[in-house]
Amino acid sequence: MTLLDPIANALCTILGNERRYKHECVVNPASRMLGMVLRSLQKAGYVGEFELIDDGRSGKFKVQLLGRINNCGAIKPRFSVRASEIEDVEKRYLPSRNVGIIVLTSAGGIISHKEALEKNTGGRLLAFAY
Repeated sequence: MTLLDPIANALCTILGNERRYKHECVVNPASRMLGMVLRSLQKAGYVGEFELIDDGRSGKFKVQLLGRINNCGAIKPRFSVRASEIEDVEKRYLPSRNVGIIVLTSAGGIISHKEALEKNTGGRLLAFAY
């Protein structure tokens, strides 16, 4: 079986383990982009520490779960948004204001929607969590 979207598969694994009240999970395959998405979720307080396990193939991430994720997932297709459109996207994917995080990629790297509003920059949508 091939993995068509590693970010969607990783977030689905994290959500499934959160719903089963697990304390940690192993996500594979590891990638740089997935590491940056996990770092954004970690900054927002949705996941704990994570580490890269080098298994000689593509690698794995061991992620500590904190029990704070109610829902998360990848946003497909990866829509482009301007800085002025971020609030509309927030209404679409998050349950209410100031609850949750939308991860997007911009020229400055992978950031949350709150950082994008501060920097007044847009980008492409990657994932959401709340």
